[in-house]
Amino acid sequence: MALEKLRDTWEGVLNPILASLSGVKPSTVTWVALPIGILGGLAVLTAEDSTHGANMLFGGGLLIVMAMILDGLDGPLARKYGNVTRWGDYLDHTFDRLLDAVWILCIAGSVFVGDFVLGLTAAWLTLLGSYMGTQAQAVAGSRNYRGFSRADRTILSIVAIFLTGIFIYSGVEDFGMFPGVLDHIPINPLSIIVLISAFGGLWTFLVRFMQAKSEITRIDKEDPLPQPNQASEDE
Repeated sequence: MALEKLRDTWEGVLNPILASLSGVKPSTVTWVALPIGILGGLAVLTAEDSTHGANMLFGGGLLIVMAMILDGLDGPLARKYGNVTRWGDYLDHTFDRLLDAVWILCIAGSVFVGDFVLGLTAAWLTLLGSYMGTQAQAVAGSRNYRGFSRADRTILSIVAIFLTGIFIYSGVEDFGMFPGVLDHIPINPLSIIVLISAFGGLWTFLVRFMQAKSEITRIDKEDPLPQPNQASEDE
């Protein structure tokens, strides 16, 4: 949402980097980002509540940052050198969804949260929100970026990962346990980001669904689809 507005500024900053990547295919950058992002998630998943675990969190966070930087390179690289393709766009969005789910599941499955079911729920709601954007684009022809964006969610996740590592080194304990059905989950930056992802995904789904409904209804009125019965009558 907020960070999506910085896209043009980001592409302007990238010009010197893009100039050095003139011979690189955008799809190559997309493919490289995937394993780096997965390794970052696995580092968080396997990190322990110790100084060694804190180092794992820092390493995982850096890998996720690297994956995000590469993810922000492939599109501008394709546009700068005239390599924009439907396959490249499809591949980029597919890998984005894969990494979104991997990161949420790895955070939720770590010892700092310890609830894989919550992770599955958050991942499902996150993907549902993303689906609303791509489906609106498929039907109405325009992408809907309203709601809790991927950039916002990923930046908050990275902050939570580094903050948890800093807390371990500083000796800061969890802030108690969540109430109700979540009373088995400790309150810390990583558990909070999983809940934010879940509620953010739900909110994004609702916002984008209503926005798409309004836009698609308008298009249906202005340019209605041909009806089978009408086609038979015309014949």
